[in-house]
Amino acid sequence: MNDIRRTILWVIFGFSMVLLWDQWQVFNGRKATFFPASTPVAAKAAASSAAVPPAAVNATPGAVPGGTPLTTKSGEQVVVSTDVLSLTFDSEGGTLVHSAFSQYKDMTEKDKGFVLLDESVSRVYVAQTGLIAGGSGAAFPTHKTPMTLVPGERSLKDGQNELQVKFESADIGGVKLVKTYTIKRGAYDVAVRHDVINTGSAPVAPQLYLQLVRDGNKPPGESSFYSTFTGPAIYTEAKKYQKVDFKDIENNKVDVEKQATNGYVAMVQHYFAAAWILPEGLKRDLFLRKVDTNLYAVGMITPLDAIAPGATKTLDAKFFVGPQEEKVLEALTPGLELVKDYGWLTILAKPLYWLLDKLHSVIQNWGWSIMALVLLLKIAFYWLNAKAYASMAKMKAVNPKITELRERLKDKPQEMQQAMMKIYRDEKVNPMGGCFPIMIQIPVFIALYWVLLSSVEMRNAPWILWIHDLSSKDPLFILPIVMTMTTLLQTALNPAPPDPMQAKMMWFMPLIFSVMFFAFPAGLVLYWITNNILSITQQWVINTRMGVPPQFHLPKFK
Repeated sequence: MNDIRRTILWVIFGFSMVLLWDQWQVFNGRKATFFPASTPVAAKAAASSAAVPPAAVNATPGAVPGGTPLTTKSGEQVVVSTDVLSLTFDSEGGTLVHSAFSQYKDMTEKDKGFVLLDESVSRVYVAQTGLIAGGSGAAFPTHKTPMTLVPGERSLKDGQNELQVKFESADIGGVKLVKTYTIKRGAYDVAVRHDVINTGSAPVAPQLYLQLVRDGNKPPGESSFYSTFTGPAIYTEAKKYQKVDFKDIENNKVDVEKQATNGYVAMVQHYFAAAWILPEGLKRDLFLRKVDTNLYAVGMITPLDAIAPGATKTLDAKFFVGPQEEKVLEALTPGLELVKDYGWLTILAKPLYWLLDKLHSVIQNWGWSIMALVLLLKIAFYWLNAKAYASMAKMKAVNPKITELRERLKDKPQEMQQAMMKIYRDEKVNPMGGCFPIMIQIPVFIALYWVLLSSVEMRNAPWILWIHDLSSKDPLFILPIVMTMTTLLQTALNPAPPDPMQAKMMWFMPLIFSVMFFAFPAGLVLYWITNNILSITQQWVINTRMGVPPQFHLPKFK
């Protein structure tokens, strides 16, 4: 039974590790576990030539003129900058074609802000809006329509809290479209006002579409070993958060809500996201579609009321482009914080992140905050761990008797089993007593794993000395080596199984799992080291108090 207990514990540990890794891949649309298939190197079609999305029910798609190659763009480019954002607009459609974040640096070029939106030879990721006809078949201004840029400020001055960028289209189909982007200091959300002016002699009822178009490639610099979800997502109150793999769009296997009066559409990747948000209560049709080879779109279409000749209809939307800072996302619209995906343990992960954030507000260092959080969890689970280690200590005390019994009755398994059970009864030892307390804690520590893996705050966050970025692997591999050593120390403190094969497995499994940590972010490895050290300390203290001196059981592989 002692061997069975060890085996179960290792199965639990092994299962949790596989679950951490494999579920991360599966939840994010990846089929391979360690070596996901490569995607095409670059998008082969420009987002500028993307067709207008299919119109809503009873609407007819507007005709879209052909686009020019990316290298010969004809629209005027205007760069607007605030204290946290740098945005580039194209006068062709008033489209957002580039974004950079001054407070989040590029992982390879540390002097440059991280780029999310981009339209270049190698990447396509843009935000577009425009009008399509309701049922008349008329052509209205789209994201392909040349627009006039209204003069104005291009950078936020000292003492200035916001600036505006305005584009005006020509009269097309009796309709003129004016787009006004309002960008505020310290904000990653942009207010986008669409003024639709009826310049004709008859009423018009166009529909406004808002879409995000991007290629299906992995974000630049993302490791093939360490893959995260990249793709579109839709949120509605009815079906909540739904993310969709690019392959499902291509294979027409998308099952999302088609109509709603709330929610948002987004493009998500590790740490960052972009999203279009319409006001609550406004009817919208949701769509996901393949635009061209390796080019995909997610968006919304909302009908406008009939606009009388000479009248103007205004529709306000919000566009978010930035890091997945949980508190910022929660304040923008319901459900937007879910783009920071904790997977199936969200109910545990959110309070853990809240506690980690509170610790950081006091400690002001994410590395020490991680260690403090693990310490608090260890304190919270102290009595559970005490019971587990006490049970292990009792097992350790009777282990010599069990070993002698196994050797003496090795040819009489039934008699040996009965004799072992008698020893357990006489000594009041439960062979499974150490398993249950550990099993209860596993979901909590898996949830903490997801918190550390998903939090953009870890990006470029230093700890001490050589650890300058908790979201990247240790450049000197010191932390993974320490983690491996602490794991082996834990193994050595446990009594060696009498069975030689189990004894080997007791040493091989920690080594195998430790190899994975050489590719893990430093913050995650720090978390495991802290957990290991506290576990070893507690086990040592409990064993000593129970009169079972800690002993190191070294491997025997003869």
